Amino acid sequence: MRLLQPDDFRNASRAELVYRALRAAIRDGEMAAGERLRETDIAEKLGVSRTPVREALQRLTAEGLLSVTAGRGVIVTEFDKQQVLELYALREVLEGAAAAFAAERASETDIETLRHLIEEEARGSDEGRSLSAANRAFHAALCEAAHNRYLTSAINALADSIDLMQGTTIAVEGRRATAEAEHRAIVDAIERRDPATAERIARDHIREARRIRLRMLPPQR
Repeated sequence: MRLLQPDDFRNASRAELVYRALRAAIRDGEMAAGERLRETDIAEKLGVSRTPVREALQRLTAEGLLSVTAGRGVIVTEFDKQQVLELYALREVLEGAAAAFAAERASETDIETLRHLIEEEARGSDEGRSLSAANRAFHAALCEAAHNRYLTSAINALADSIDLMQGTTIAVEGRRATAEAEHRAIVDAIERRDPATAERIARDHIREARRIRLRMLPPQR
């Protein structure tokens, strides 16, 4: 996390900026699952008082991204197997619906965007963060192609939680190529205006990501 500068405060409150900084730090792996967070340390790193830090920690705790423990205080939430199963079960349903809606409603521009993102994905770096960003961009565009604001809102909220898990399934050996092929198959079905096939492939795609994610989980304490 970088020290906040005066210009940062023009369009957001200190509490909001601290909240954003902490979310980004967790998402990018600067703060690992189970890591203890201290108000004083965060305030010093960001150059703010403890009050906006406390507000940001409370907000993140309410969202489930941080947890309060009896022995360790506030920690970055550690996702267990059951949470992963629940998150991916919902993601499978929502992204399957997004693919089906996209097959019915996507414009030619939407489809071109999806194709372009797949090509960028294929040409991109093998570095985990880059792969993760490319994968997120494709799924965000798929969601937009569904043209359903409520579905978009639900998927975005779920994606925030999944993005905060440590590591990315797309960087596991062999997954990049299979995920890219699955993305292409989803878009092929969308272009054919075949919602049933688009939904089936999208759901299979998420189930495979879930299988890999479960293998990535650290041993439970």
